[in-house]
Amino acid sequence: MAGYGRRGFIFYSLFGLLSACTVAQVNQQQSSAINLTISAASSLKDVLNAIAFQYNQENTNLKIIYNFGSSGSLQQQIEQGAPIDIFISASPQQMEALKAKNLLIPESEKPLVGNQMVLIVPQGKTGISRFEQLTNPDINKIVIGEPGSVPAGQYAQEILINLGLYNTITPKLVFANNVRQALTYVEMGNVDAGIVYKTDAQLSNQVKMVAIASPNSHRPIIYPVAILKNSKYPDLAKLFVQFLFQQKAQQIFKDYGFQILT
Repeated sequence: MAGYGRRGFIFYSLFGLLSACTVAQVNQQQSSAINLTISAASSLKDVLNAIAFQYNQENTNLKIIYNFGSSGSLQQQIEQGAPIDIFISASPQQMEALKAKNLLIPESEKPLVGNQMVLIVPQGKTGISRFEQLTNPDINKIVIGEPGSVPAGQYAQEILINLGLYNTITPKLVFANNVRQALTYVEMGNVDAGIVYKTDAQLSNQVKMVAIASPNSHRPIIYPVAILKNSKYPDLAKLFVQFLFQQKAQQIFKDYGFQILT
């Protein structure tokens, strides 16, 4: 009996140790953060970082990973199979292209926020206060986003065409890979003027907004959001998208100059 008792003690001690290890492993897995990957237009960088900070105050086990770039480039990455959970574009055009290829969860697509286009110049520059003055001889270089892949560039092109300026100033145009690069060109004084989102211009004290484009001069600027069909965590992605429409997040969008749609 004594021998059996010793064997039993050893057995149950080992069993208890193994059980403790198993529980510890499970707890470690449950406590480890899950990465939620979001591809978003460059113009959303600052506001989405602020929103992620707010979200993580209440959701500590979810880590938001952002992939910022021009909406056209992000669209191509998704089409090529990039592991993305959520896409936020600066234009419905890229979202429609992904929808046509059946890459989105249909009911998840929604218009999120709006924006405006503005004409900016380096801080301290004078003599220009209207888009029409871009034809002036002292304006030699004007930066806009690449219209083929950057929604801000498409909107800028529409403005210039509707104002009857595009053909005249085409030789002056410099094309940026995204709207943040366009802003940087103006900040550095590499160009005389630029056309960017109002929200981007507001972030810089090195540029001056001299004119706001009329809403009639371009398509409405809408940022849609959607969840990708190949998302690893569609339920968590849905919760984050829902948060984007809640009052806390919408107020942050508003504080950064975005237009609230509802």
